[in-house]
Amino acid sequence: MIEKSQYELMTDVISLIQSNQCRSFSLSELADTFDMSEHYFQKLFSQWAGVSPKRFQQFLSKERALKLLKQNQSVLDSSLDSGLSGSGRLHDLMIQCEAMTPGEIKEKGKGLKIGYGTACCPLGNVIIAWTRRGICYLAFYNQNYEVYEAELKDEWPEAEFIQNQMQATEWIDRIFTHPETDKPLYLLLKGTNFQIKVWEALLRVGTGQLISYSQLANLSGSPKASRAVGSAMAANKIGFLIPCHRVIRESGESGHYRWGIERKSALQAWEACRADQIKD
Repeated sequence: MIEKSQYELMTDVISLIQSNQCRSFSLSELADTFDMSEHYFQKLFSQWAGVSPKRFQQFLSKERALKLLKQNQSVLDSSLDSGLSGSGRLHDLMIQCEAMTPGEIKEKGKGLKIGYGTACCPLGNVIIAWTRRGICYLAFYNQNYEVYEAELKDEWPEAEFIQNQMQATEWIDRIFTHPETDKPLYLLLKGTNFQIKVWEALLRVGTGQLISYSQLANLSGSPKASRAVGSAMAANKIGFLIPCHRVIRESGESGHYRWGIERKSALQAWEACRADQIKD
């Protein structure tokens, strides 16, 4: 598992690249900027991303985003219209969702036991929570763990919370490191009917694929509700598994992300690198 300090370094690298999209950094420039030897920087970066810094920059480029977006107009849309996942999907986490009823939501988690804990994944630190019916919360955090722990407990004020670091690590390892399993993941969704439709539509967007807000609105069955779709994404509290990071603006710009624009770009590139490696 990657150390937190390494993720923070990668965030700084991505921020530098995003702030200078009109240029391409050489290995020596990046290594000098972060006060490392070229050999060590290349090794550390490749260990995290699975590819070289040069290739990683290509995946982060606006041109790539625009190209994928244009491809999605035909290839992805046609596959989604057929009820299939994206044509370039690396692997599908088998996810099955169950929505809470209005009555259950009104009870505010009364009688519900929620396990939770923290772990480290390739994209930084994560807090995850689950019930016997499925995962109900997943958030990335940097130094602000208490904020997300409070948010989790505010979501379910009447629930009983049980901290379990070992099981949290097992969940994160399965999700990010060893997803190849025939056993499905279950999610417990808490939201309005419209929000749940948007989240379910997101689950049909494949790994390594990017779509626009308007395309997601179409997939959700509400083609004129792009702004409302954005609000539903902002309300998503199960990061990565409900992949809001795969939605970008029509211009090709990344757009907002609940857990930071740098992490959104990192997630897109991380998935794209792995999808590309499988193709090779």
